[in-house]
Amino acid sequence: MPTRTHTLAALAAFGLLSLTACGTQTADTSDARPAAPASGEGHTIRATQVSHVTDPHKATGMTLLEGPVLAKDGDLRLVDVTAPPGEPKVISVDVKTGAHKGVYTDKTGAYTSAQISPHDGRVYLTEYQSGDVVSIAQDGSAPHTFFSGKVDGSPMNPDDIAFDDDGNLYVSDLHGMKTGEAEGRIVRIDRDGGKATVLADRLAHPNGVMLDPEQKGLWISELAKDTVSYLLLDADRTKVTTQHEAIHVDGGVAQTDSIAVDAKGNLYQALHGRPAMAVFSKYGERLGTVEVPAKEAVGLQSATNVAITPGGRSAYMTVSGPKGGYVYEFDALAKGIRLSNGG
Repeated sequence: MPTRTHTLAALAAFGLLSLTACGTQTADTSDARPAAPASGEGHTIRATQVSHVTDPHKATGMTLLEGPVLAKDGDLRLVDVTAPPGEPKVISVDVKTGAHKGVYTDKTGAYTSAQISPHDGRVYLTEYQSGDVVSIAQDGSAPHTFFSGKVDGSPMNPDDIAFDDDGNLYVSDLHGMKTGEAEGRIVRIDRDGGKATVLADRLAHPNGVMLDPEQKGLWISELAKDTVSYLLLDADRTKVTTQHEAIHVDGGVAQTDSIAVDAKGNLYQALHGRPAMAVFSKYGERLGTVEVPAKEAVGLQSATNVAITPGGRSAYMTVSGPKGGYVYEFDALAKGIRLSNGG
């Protein structure tokens, strides 16, 4: 079962990503049924399949869905990180019927997340290879490079995005993602794209980033440490005043991926390496584990992200592996809010 570092490195071999180093690789367990939940994993939250969206691409030998976000038409927008040039890189999925279609592609992008700005309603995409943040209209038209260039003297390798209510961006920056090195960052970008500030650095492959419901602080996950940390922000949300490790996720071969929150502040921690999500209270109590049915989990390796319907409890999780890329639905523990709609 490849780690996320190995997945990104594999793309580099096909010319889709330019990485200088790759991570370690663990044994492939994709053909085995997942083990029964260990003690302390809370109750099982069963997910049901909504749509089979993609199959592994011939050019890359894989597919990896990420960044689900519900658009104004009620359909999901999500990205396929591994899509080769010309194949759909942003996909629309009808959550009622499972029908899907490509809405955007290009020749070079390797997009790792999608999120909708509350400021202009456009879909913002993190492009791992160039370090750019690209925006498109919700129908996939009018692509525009929102942010490009170095931050504090070095380029980004952006992964996830969160928006505050004013439209400012908070981006997890893998910053090269070299094995054994903690050089990752959390970067804040003003909503006009004119200023980028490093809020936190020396992080071990930061992946998930999400504001809490009160927008007083950031929850971040470090993939290489399997930890979730809380970063308290100042009143302007431009500086970190305190930072601490809040939760350690006992994931075994799985690693902490993206994060979402619901209206009660519960955390939905996606797992790269297991088609499941760990759910915690804001105080760190393990409340449950979102699981794909065992028979369907064969050939699936990761649950990367989730979108919870604002004002409702329907949650849509992206799941991928050698079997293909899928969307699964489950009932969240509390209602969704704008912030829960992807990450």
